Amino acid sequence: MKKINWGTGIFIAFALFMSFILFFVFLVQSDHKYDNELVIEDYYKYETGLQSQLDKENNAEQLQEKVTVEVNKTGITVHFPHDFDYKNITGKVSLYRPSSQKLDFGIPIALSSSNLLIPKSDLADGRWDILVEWNYNGTGYLNKEQLTLE
Repeated sequence: MKKINWGTGIFIAFALFMSFILFFVFLVQSDHKYDNELVIEDYYKYETGLQSQLDKENNAEQLQEKVTVEVNKTGITVHFPHDFDYKNITGKVSLYRPSSQKLDFGIPIALSSSNLLIPKSDLADGRWDILVEWNYNGTGYLNKEQLTLE
């Protein structure tokens, strides 16, 4: 029986270690249980509209009465400025769940008062990123909030 010298032993140890690491890399990449999803589907298309988003955020910052987002026992309430006619407010409220893209959804803004209620039954507990993109008389506004539901 031939003895293994220390150089061969080191080579075998490195080869086994690399095989061990590569096994787990391939396991995670091929298993559908480990979802490697993107936060935003069309990232580059999203980036091209960034200047218009910054303009809308500046418009929202310059309002005297700001849009507020409040968590209560019935859900999330989005309060729009009272000095605006709520019938002329249009847009969309998008709710993003950083931990799972499958829970993301959007609600069109259709108001019967200056408040919009998102029922708690539609929301899972945890962190939510809320994007309120709305228009009033041809001017665009954008408000961003981060909330944690318990």
